[in-house]
Amino acid sequence: MYLGLDLGTSELKALLLGDDHRIVALARAALTVDRPAPLWSEQAPSQWWDALETVMAALRSTHAAELAQVRAIGLSGQMHGAVALDAAGQVLRPAILWNDGRSAAQCAALTARVPALTAIAGNLAMPGFTAPKLLWMREHEPALFARTACVLLPKDWLRFMLSGERASDMSDASGTLWLDVAARDWSDELLAACGLDRSHMPRLVEGSAVAGRLKPDLAQRWGLAAGIPIAGGGGDNAASAVGMGLVAAGEGFVSLGTSGVIFVCGEHFAPDPARAVHAFCHALPGRWHQMSVMLSASSAVSWAARSFGLGNEPALLAAAATLDAGARRRAPLFLPYLSGERSPHNDADAEGVLFGLTHAHGPAEIAYAVAEGVSFGLRDGLDTLARPTGDLILVGGGARSAWWSQLLADILDVPLTRCEGAEAGGALGAARLAWLADGGIEAEVCRRPAVRQRFAPERTQAAIHAARHARFKALYGTLRGAFAADGS
Repeated sequence: MYLGLDLGTSELKALLLGDDHRIVALARAALTVDRPAPLWSEQAPSQWWDALETVMAALRSTHAAELAQVRAIGLSGQMHGAVALDAAGQVLRPAILWNDGRSAAQCAALTARVPALTAIAGNLAMPGFTAPKLLWMREHEPALFARTACVLLPKDWLRFMLSGERASDMSDASGTLWLDVAARDWSDELLAACGLDRSHMPRLVEGSAVAGRLKPDLAQRWGLAAGIPIAGGGGDNAASAVGMGLVAAGEGFVSLGTSGVIFVCGEHFAPDPARAVHAFCHALPGRWHQMSVMLSASSAVSWAARSFGLGNEPALLAAAATLDAGARRRAPLFLPYLSGERSPHNDADAEGVLFGLTHAHGPAEIAYAVAEGVSFGLRDGLDTLARPTGDLILVGGGARSAWWSQLLADILDVPLTRCEGAEAGGALGAARLAWLADGGIEAEVCRRPAVRQRFAPERTQAAIHAARHARFKALYGTLRGAFAADGS
């Protein structure tokens, strides 16, 4: 039995995986995000620990016998978040999250300070990444910055609490802008540009390697064996890829989570910063991947459902599905940039827009516009990447909607496949990485799950989608200057 822990933005998941690939149990605990100022997005790490205690108590109450059989733990988590610790290991401030946009000025400063940044890190400096957050702290919170002895990513803070070890894996570390992604090692030049050095960084391991062992008191409280290994794990997207068996070049997925992701595996480091493509290490040794990321995917749907009285995400998607082709053609357009945007625009100032509203439009038309707008944002990201060699696997909570899955297949013009366990996302991959750390063989552990449903593109509406997508892109181009001038 293997335990996968996935620390997301909106929830923490704990998954028990049998060595016959059965998902034995899945427990969840909700998380909330604080937004104390415009562009800010923070979480208190103590909330993560409370959520972990909640899911472990739930598993012990229902699956105590299975917990006792766990041989290793794996970790997956939201990337880029900055957890600053003092010399005693105490958290200095709330973690600044991946969708925080306050550090645009620090991105420009870092780029000017290190002209070779994109060649080393493989990525543009974006506010979501970790390094600009520490530069922001250095400028705006100098006393806290001076006390910072170590910077950990969110899931790696959980590892520290679980084992006392300060460690990170290559895939998650790729999102800091401190990693030499080709060399799979910290870059002294990038660290120095932020006033840091290797002493501030966790040690690096591969995602399938042992990176710590569970503390005895926690093992006793949760009914686990003392000293079981904790794998390096992975950033949420690399872990999701491992969970879906996507480890060979050309294989990929589309994720409909809080953020939206197109992920394609590769054998080599292949940066393309000019198009805001992310080039990261995979969670397995000797492999890399490309990724496009939009900051508001399912979170935009949830926002719209609440804001327009549609209740929740499934209710909004059900309302959108009621529109016929003519009503879709006349629906408003939605720019889904509620937290700014990464790929392909790298624009922290971008904002959400509903455009073209008339008296004829009601909740269903708005619902359709939002689902379509997120899909168009994902298509913009896909167009920056090499085309996948086959189907893209659907992962994340949004993948539960067959209607949205079909719309997305139509707009991406790529077949999409929903597999068993896809909703588990990074938790399943984390459990598989634990299995590998326990000596599992990759070919056996990283199998593709059984196909549940396939969505082939229906091209009868291709001309309508193409025309609306062209208007969508033109609308952003027209409004980009207005976003920057808004100053909010």
